Amino acid sequence: MSMDIKNIIFDFGGVLMDWDPRYFFKDYFQDDKKMEYFLTHIAQSEWNEQQDKGRSLAEGTEIQVKKFPEWEKEIRAYYDNWTVMLKSDIPQNVEVLRKLKHTKYQLFGLTNWSEETFPYALENYDFFQIFEGKIVVSGTEKLIKPDPAIWHVLLERYHIQAGESVFIDDNPKNIEMAKSLGFTTIQVHPDTDLEKELISVGIDI
Repeated sequence: MSMDIKNIIFDFGGVLMDWDPRYFFKDYFQDDKKMEYFLTHIAQSEWNEQQDKGRSLAEGTEIQVKKFPEWEKEIRAYYDNWTVMLKSDIPQNVEVLRKLKHTKYQLFGLTNWSEETFPYALENYDFFQIFEGKIVVSGTEKLIKPDPAIWHVLLERYHIQAGESVFIDDNPKNIEMAKSLGFTTIQVHPDTDLEKELISVGIDI
C-alpha cells in the first residue's frame, strides 16, 4: 500500500499553525471563566466556521452582534484582533514540511480558513510557499471539512487519487471522513512526532 503514495496533504490550523482565540481573549477578559463562556456560547466555533465557509467577517460579526447585543464589544474584538490569535507556526511540523520539499512527493494544503484572513498567514509565514499555490481554502470554495465535497475539489483540481495520498489533520471528524474517502490518514496531536508517523505509513523522508 505505502509504496504508491505520491501526495501528502496538510491541514494548516493545529498542524502547521498554532491558532487559538484564547491567545487574544485571555488578556482581554483576564477572567478564564468569562472567556470560556464567551467562546462556548457567543463566539463559538460553529459561528467561526461559517466565516471559514465563505461568509464575510463583517456579515458574521453583525449577525452575532444582533443575537447578543450585550456582547457587542467582545464580538467586534474577535476579528479585529484575529492576528493575535494566530500565535505562531508549529516549528517541529514545519520542519518536517521543509524536509518533504526535497522529496519526490507532491505537497498540498486543504484548510478550513476564511478567505479574508488566510492571505495574512500566506504573507507572514514563508513555508506556505512550499505548496506552490496548491492549496484549497474552504472560504474560497464555500465548502468546509468534513464535507466530502471539499476533498473532491482537491482531487479533481490537481488530478490526484485519494488512494495515493496521505492526509494530515488534527480534527478527528476530518480524519474519519478522509479515511472513508480512501486516504491514508495521520491525526496530529500536540505530542505527535510527524516525521515518525509519516515514515510509519511508508513515506521516505
